[in-house]
Amino acid sequence: MIQNRYYFLFIFLIYFSHQSLAQNKTLSKKEISRLINDASINRKTGEYEKSLLKSRVALEQANKNKDNDLIANCYLIIAANFDELTEPLKALHYYNLGLYYVKKTNNNILKNQFYNNLGNIYCFDKKQYNKGIYYYKKSLQHSQKILDRKQIFLTNLNIVWAYFDNGNYEEGLPYLEYINKYQILDGDDSTIVALNMLNGMYYSYTNDIEKATSSFEKAIELGTIGNEKSDLSYSHLEYSKFLNKIKKPQKAYENLILYNKITDELHIDEKLNKANIVGINLEIDHYKREIDKIETTYKTKQNKLIEEQSKNKKIVIVVLFLLICIIIFLYFFFQNIRLKQKNKLKDFQSKIQENIINASIDGQELERKKIAAFLHDNISSLLSSAGLHLNVFTSQNVTQTEEISKTKEILEEAHNQIRNLSHELMPSLLVRFGLLYALEDLCEKTSNSRIKIEFSSHIDIKKRYNEDFEMKLYFIITELINNIIKHSNATKAKIIIEENENKLQIITTDNGNGFIDNEFRLSEGFGINQIRARINNMKGEFIINSILNKGTTITLKIPIVK
Repeated sequence: MIQNRYYFLFIFLIYFSHQSLAQNKTLSKKEISRLINDASINRKTGEYEKSLLKSRVALEQANKNKDNDLIANCYLIIAANFDELTEPLKALHYYNLGLYYVKKTNNNILKNQFYNNLGNIYCFDKKQYNKGIYYYKKSLQHSQKILDRKQIFLTNLNIVWAYFDNGNYEEGLPYLEYINKYQILDGDDSTIVALNMLNGMYYSYTNDIEKATSSFEKAIELGTIGNEKSDLSYSHLEYSKFLNKIKKPQKAYENLILYNKITDELHIDEKLNKANIVGINLEIDHYKREIDKIETTYKTKQNKLIEEQSKNKKIVIVVLFLLICIIIFLYFFFQNIRLKQKNKLKDFQSKIQENIINASIDGQELERKKIAAFLHDNISSLLSSAGLHLNVFTSQNVTQTEEISKTKEILEEAHNQIRNLSHELMPSLLVRFGLLYALEDLCEKTSNSRIKIEFSSHIDIKKRYNEDFEMKLYFIITELINNIIKHSNATKAKIIIEENENKLQIITTDNGNGFIDNEFRLSEGFGINQIRARINNMKGEFIINSILNKGTTITLKIPIVK
């Protein structure tokens, strides 16, 4: 691994030297195209670091040539690298940059690639299906212009998947009919699994149990034989939903377990891909250019000072002693300015260095959040699994208690809320009525026969705060409540909110297990770390006070955002 790091560092130095030479010589369009092609090959073979380096150099040269087609190609490769490294936000940023340039061209092949990839990000990563379908249809228009049957088929398949995933089966049906008709001509082993899964989803929607079962089982059989792990995992998930719908909880649970297993394997593969990347932070180039710009400005000012000093020396020759004194005074005055400029430059450089460090830390924070997101991705599946467990339990026990019925209702509601969350990313009650209404409702819904969560506030419940401030606090308190339910074994908990000296003080208490502070710090997970980081970012205080077997009190003090 160390040898590989030195090797990639050597590659970086070579390309950095190419960039320096490129300042004096601009590459021809043919040479840029060759460099873009090499970067594309590196990306396809998994050499993402090399691909990013080459595409970055190609981008600078393409900008010098002012060639929109080449610029768009560079942004496409950079974005595709981040896409394959499961960095959808970075990928989306560079796709949008490239889209600006590709719209200025007549390159329908390139336009098709941009719109298709944007559709993938909005549908599969951001779960914004309306936007995703819009980009897929734009992609379909351009693939039809270039008569690319393979791409037309794949785009139709993506549109079906997006519609069905969003529950719009009737709108997706015409596209499903198309891919069923042309699978033999334009499809392959990589699409047959998804096609059978989509057929199963549609037959499940029309309640055709026999055809749905046949389609799902065929998708799983073909997926097990082939290499499409991702499509196979989704097939198990959709089949599990269907089996649960037709009251076969045990078999549904078995498929859900297989889905979780395959999904975990895919997540591990993604993490290994990232672990093999030394990491090229393209923003560092921006900071380097800023430093060069500041140094150039300083040198220009320094040259002007030297010129003025030269003029003053000429004046000294022809003026009297009094003027010489004035010139000396001016000389020291300018020297003082020069010293201040040097100090100012050092301050700028220190600030830029600090920004680089912060950018690096932000990158690490983002990576930790990505990993944390992977750990939370299966929440919906876990709720389904809990529902299946309850179904199995109730099928084996004739008598159903009120708590069991209430738990089933809450699980179903929670499943729907999680799905809505993926679309909206914001609780409707929080938006409409504010933080206090939302928290009161959250405590009431979370309470059950095992734990009672009480909400207390001396603040007018109609009072509203800054929207972003309310959203951050809501999710922080939600995470605290989840920790109480999962880990404390408490029977009572209380959320208290007060305003004190222009700060919002939030106190959560429970009568649970508690913990020893030192042991907690050794074992605390991503949930508490994320809360602590968010509170620090809001310039607030995060205090934990816990007594073993007596309970835990967590106090948050956050400045109120006007």
